[in-house]
Amino acid sequence: MRRIAVCPGSFDPITLGHLDIISRTAKMFDKVLVVVMSNYRKPKGTFTVAERMDFIKRCTADMPNVIVDSYDGLLAEYVESRGAIAIVKGLRAVSDFEDEFKQALTNKILRPNVETIFMVSSSEYMFLSSSVVKEVCGYGGDISTFVPEVIREDIIKRIGKGGI
Repeated sequence: MRRIAVCPGSFDPITLGHLDIISRTAKMFDKVLVVVMSNYRKPKGTFTVAERMDFIKRCTADMPNVIVDSYDGLLAEYVESRGAIAIVKGLRAVSDFEDEFKQALTNKILRPNVETIFMVSSSEYMFLSSSVVKEVCGYGGDISTFVPEVIREDIIKRIGKGGI
């Protein structure tokens, strides 16, 4: 039996914090599905779903057990349809926990056989989010310690100096 985990998110764009969680998950599971989810609370992203998927593929090219996908629906349905046994979510701070906990309880009701695993972000990424990347980049700040080098220029071209 292959152990499959799902790392869901909007990844708009993927950050070094996201990549940290994905790489650590890849060491624990046979297969990791990194899925770009649609979020009705964030209807329009800065990057298209296809661009986000491309960014993730480029950033995880050295992780052979990571597969990138997208889904527009309930996470619990996606997880079951792929035969996954776990949802892995990164937690940066206590403020993340309440929303993530509610989602985990909802998913447990919808799919009792699927576990949610909370992985604490590495300390250097506790503050980091896609929103922080977009804000810093939008004002022309240095994002080199926030995002993987392989996608940095793509982000700067789109967002740099107020280009959103």
